[in-house]
Amino acid sequence: MTTLLYDGSFDGLLTAVFEVFEYRYKDVEIFGKNQYHQENIFAETHEVVTQTEKAERVFKKLEENIGRSGIHQLLKVFLSEDPESERIILSAIQLSVQHPHENILQNYADSDILKISKICKSVDRERHRMTAFVRFEKMQDGVFFAKIDPDFNVIPLIRKHFKDRYQDQKWMIYDLRRNYGILYDLENCDFFYPDEKLDLDQYEQKFHDEESQYQKLWQRYFIKINITERKNLKLHIQHVPKRYWKYLTEKR
Repeated sequence: MTTLLYDGSFDGLLTAVFEVFEYRYKDVEIFGKNQYHQENIFAETHEVVTQTEKAERVFKKLEENIGRSGIHQLLKVFLSEDPESERIILSAIQLSVQHPHENILQNYADSDILKISKICKSVDRERHRMTAFVRFEKMQDGVFFAKIDPDFNVIPLIRKHFKDRYQDQKWMIYDLRRNYGILYDLENCDFFYPDEKLDLDQYEQKFHDEESQYQKLWQRYFIKINITERKNLKLHIQHVPKRYWKYLTEKR
């Protein structure tokens, strides 16, 4: 068994896939360096150095075989952070090379392809919920700030939605679990990676006066329209699962 360790980036994974073909590894597994725990003492490990040229060559081959939509599906699997994501992606790429003229991502008789479909549906649901339940709060510097804690790493998938929707104001979205986010400054919409986790206790002290007043008004309004006799908690949770309540001003 040969184990390839990469840096955890999508380009790093594609570089590792390239080297599987380059060196004709047969019995091989791929792990992100941060997730790898050696269990097989007889496994030979190699550290993959991310190379854009190799990643691009795999990308172009995939574009020929499964199209951009297929690549997008593999990206969702990668962002799902599923423990088997590297193995599943490698399996799909190998199938696409073996059957270049077939739409292999619709071959649900293959267990890995079926799992790709299921993972993509789960990631799509989480992406949709993030676009629906994100709440921005105005800070003293005029930037609108939102914190999220999604089950999957969906920030790259929601970036375009918020960039297109909120073009006239500065905003930032921060992933609490993964300690990174996106920042829009009216010109650029880029990822940012703090050296340390943001101190959320301090950030609440930086609310704009308007934001504090707005939150109090919204909470009062929600209490007033929340008629106890008509309360249907089961239906409410079905539409707004409890794990998203922490994003909603009216739930605080």
